Amino acid sequence: MTDSAETTPLFRSDVTVELVRSAAADSDVIWAARVSTAGEQSLEALQQDPEKSKGLINYLMRDRHGTPFEHNSLTFFISAPIFVFREFHRHRAGWSYNEESGRYRELEPVFYVPGEERRLVQQGRPGKYEFHEGTPEQYKTVTTAMERSYQQSYEAYQEMLSEGVAREVARAVLPVGLFSSMYATCNARSLMHFLSLRTKDERGIVPTFPQREIEMVAEKMEAEWAKLMPLTHAAFNTHGRVAP
Repeated sequence: MTDSAETTPLFRSDVTVELVRSAAADSDVIWAARVSTAGEQSLEALQQDPEKSKGLINYLMRDRHGTPFEHNSLTFFISAPIFVFREFHRHRAGWSYNEESGRYRELEPVFYVPGEERRLVQQGRPGKYEFHEGTPEQYKTVTTAMERSYQQSYEAYQEMLSEGVAREVARAVLPVGLFSSMYATCNARSLMHFLSLRTKDERGIVPTFPQREIEMVAEKMEAEWAKLMPLTHAAFNTHGRVAP
């Protein structure tokens, strides 16, 4: 049996996103676009200041010429609740994933509990609903119920492991509020599509209704990408936050 000190759950209200590798710059968009008219001379764009071609990037974004935005790569290491990853993995085109496995390792007791800034009350019909602040009593109810449930489920998980039950069987009692970790690799175009659906921004021209927890991940990813490709990021915002 695992020592009881090791099975004490940790409750988190945040998510973490780390950019672990990247090959992404605004100049990647420029040389990829210019090959259509300049052929091998487009290689000269590799050494040029992308600021001089800001207009080209805006043109490509505005008229939705998307493929020049695919010639780059970003890899993130993300820690978030399982229910976030189940939404995340709906995004397939231009994405690659490798996630922590509950079959091959004992899962750590780290669980998600909403912070006080998380709006709890949903009002309205699907497609036209809003979230509002919860009362102190509702926050207390949510926190108490989640922590109690998490504790019970992890104790059941540990009990089965201690009796020699396979990890892939014992994990069935664990909830979607359990934290997992994964590597996610994408290009700027696939990331923009993700952001267009998983963030709510007043500059967006398409209505979006992201769950707050995946939006927290998306916001952190966007901040890292914006540092690498500021001109592309600016064009994305200027033209309605729609992927080209």
